[in-house]
Amino acid sequence: MPDITPRRGRLSQLVRRLAAGSALGLLSGEAMAAEGVASVFHSSEIITFSLLTGAIAAAMISAVWVIRQRSTVEIDNRDLKTALADARQSISRFQALISDKNRSIVVWDGPAEKPEFLGQLPAETGAPQDDRDFLAFGRWIRSTSASELERAIDRLRTYAESFDLIVQTNRNEILEAQGRVSGGRAFVRFVALNNLREELAELTLERDRLRGDLASLQTLLNAVDMPVWQRGRDGQITWVNEAYRDAVEAPSADVVVQEGRELLATVSREKAKALSTYDSPFRDKISTVVRGQRTFFDVVDAKTTYGTAGIALDVSAIEAVREELSRTLKSHAETLDHLATAVATFDGAQRLQFYNQAFQTLWNLDTAFLARRPGNGEIFDQLRESGRLPEQLSWKQWKEQALSVYQAIETQTDMWHLPNGQTLRVFATARPQGGATWVFENLTERVDLETRYNTLVQVQGETIDHLSEGVAVFGPDGRIKLSNPAFRALWGVSETEVAPGTHIRAIEQACVVSYDQPDGWKQFAHAITSFEDERPSSRGMLELRTGLILDFAIIPLPNAQTMLTFVDMTDSVRVERALTEKNEALRMADSLKNDFVQHVSYELRSPLTNIIGFADLLKTPAFGELSTRQAEYVDHISTSSSLLLTIVNDILDLATVDAGIVELDLSEINLTDFLDEVSHQMADRLQESAVTLRIDTPDMLGTFVADHQRLKQIFIKLLTNAANFAPEGSVVGLSCAREGSDFVFTVSDQGPGIPKDVLESVFHRFESHGQRGGAGLGLSIVDSFITLHHGKVRIVTREGEGTEVVCRIPSGALPKAEAAE
Repeated sequence: MPDITPRRGRLSQLVRRLAAGSALGLLSGEAMAAEGVASVFHSSEIITFSLLTGAIAAAMISAVWVIRQRSTVEIDNRDLKTALADARQSISRFQALISDKNRSIVVWDGPAEKPEFLGQLPAETGAPQDDRDFLAFGRWIRSTSASELERAIDRLRTYAESFDLIVQTNRNEILEAQGRVSGGRAFVRFVALNNLREELAELTLERDRLRGDLASLQTLLNAVDMPVWQRGRDGQITWVNEAYRDAVEAPSADVVVQEGRELLATVSREKAKALSTYDSPFRDKISTVVRGQRTFFDVVDAKTTYGTAGIALDVSAIEAVREELSRTLKSHAETLDHLATAVATFDGAQRLQFYNQAFQTLWNLDTAFLARRPGNGEIFDQLRESGRLPEQLSWKQWKEQALSVYQAIETQTDMWHLPNGQTLRVFATARPQGGATWVFENLTERVDLETRYNTLVQVQGETIDHLSEGVAVFGPDGRIKLSNPAFRALWGVSETEVAPGTHIRAIEQACVVSYDQPDGWKQFAHAITSFEDERPSSRGMLELRTGLILDFAIIPLPNAQTMLTFVDMTDSVRVERALTEKNEALRMADSLKNDFVQHVSYELRSPLTNIIGFADLLKTPAFGELSTRQAEYVDHISTSSSLLLTIVNDILDLATVDAGIVELDLSEINLTDFLDEVSHQMADRLQESAVTLRIDTPDMLGTFVADHQRLKQIFIKLLTNAANFAPEGSVVGLSCAREGSDFVFTVSDQGPGIPKDVLESVFHRFESHGQRGGAGLGLSIVDSFITLHHGKVRIVTREGEGTEVVCRIPSGALPKAEAAE
């Protein structure tokens, strides 16, 4: 309110001055009258007096106006103070309302402005207490609700579209989200619902879910080819699917509902209505006419509190097949009844369903007994009591095995030798529709003939057919009597070429491909066909073109027959030759290897060391700045050279191990300091592979006697191999322990594991597996160095779960210092 105090002061001074002037004028007039001056005033004095009088009058009027204005200003000030107090009270009331913990408001002044947060939701809703995390809806609101809310807020801020949503948090709390635009500002209010409002929101969500489920179910029912319908309490159709519409030949489902087109006859509907209950739906096979053809349906009609619902499955094709099957079974039964082979059929309950006359005759069973459809096991028991089944050591086990045909997939075949001397071949086959079919074929006469024939054949066949030596028997006329498979395999001839009755000249021609020496088979032919009284046996050795080396023997038999035998000596001779050649090759290889170890160290390492040194010099600023591409090339040179140097060192280490010139430099190692040294050296390598090293050791590992450098190489190779196969972000484990004087350590990773077919070759040299495999020398070096320490290494792996390499090294003994002489 403007301050009017200075104005009042100035007006008071003006009034006092006007009053003083008026008083002086009155005194002057009285003085002039007293003296009796009766002169007329001058015109200038009259003008001055008039002006003074007007000024006084104006001052008086201004004073009155100021006084009235002051009263008006004071009234306005009182009104403004009252309005200000009311506004402050309203703001306090609104702030108290907004700061309610059951609601939170987010306000945006414009599209590019940061949001303003008012109020806060309860902590049990899962809403973040920090305003910066509140708008990350996906973290505390369910994904479906969060995506819908984000789209609604985007439309609110972009197109001023208001919304009202019910969202659900990850803690199953219900929130109401209201979006509005007012005064150019967009705001969204979140309200935590409780009691009735929460129940209403939950019911709303449940209603939407049920509507969605109902729409999905109706879509599914429209896709199936089975008529489906719903009826109201009055029995009128309220909904049908597309299959029902097609069956009644209606243009649309709405027409079916409006016209009340029925698929089933009135009698069938009344029957379903009468028999259907809430607990037991109506089920029956009903025939009706669809598109002018008689059609059979399996109908299920269920009663509900809102009416009924039904579904019909077209079984016309099944009925036709059933009738055809019935006719076929009847025809087959008539055919089987005229067969001499006994046949019996049992159903799924293992009860007799069909048997032919031969079955009754074979087992001599009573017709009345068979007429009451006995079980399969009951028939077996009856036959066992009458002594018609083969004797068994364990009847229960035999019976269970015979009846297992009902669960078998393939046909079971068995031979039954009955006590009466009969031999039966039994076929038992499980039927697709359940049950089994038994066929009994009488083989008594056939078995007798085969027995006598097999006895004669086995005298010759079993004698020579299982020999590893090749055997051939010739008659005095030079024709072959028999030969075994080994003979044919050694000479590379077929069974037809050496069939019984073939002359030795023909066999000689067949064997020319394998052996072209003229004296060989001529010698055999002379020994076989000669008429000398004395036929001495002879032995010798042949080498065939196929590489086989045979030791042969010519043995005279009675009745002027001759037997040739051939023993394969190829392996023995070749082993002897190979050992001789290998021994000579090993001597040469050992000499070459020693020369290689002595000379290759300087010849290979020195150039690589120079390359690495010059590459490092090129990186230093003293030799000039390199461009980005040049620096990249220099890094590649340095990295590749270091890798090549590592491979050369590995090859040299293996070569020295193989040459037997490696001597371990045993020393006492503090294992705790040693593990710190290894982890520090592996830090950069593990960081490149984005894996973490976890070391699990007891507090005090103590000291250990081993070759420090070789032991460090073992650890570096194992950890590098684990880092190569471990996935990014995983952990490589190193656990160490002391078991007596042995040092046991395990390196594990979470990689893909090692397949079983690869596990046997992981310690082989130059065997590299996986995308990041190197030269394949790491595990070979580990195995060689652990073997030098008299230790053992094994691998435990599971495909998809990682690999563990377990090493055990016994503590060595420090060399004893010789006393000084």
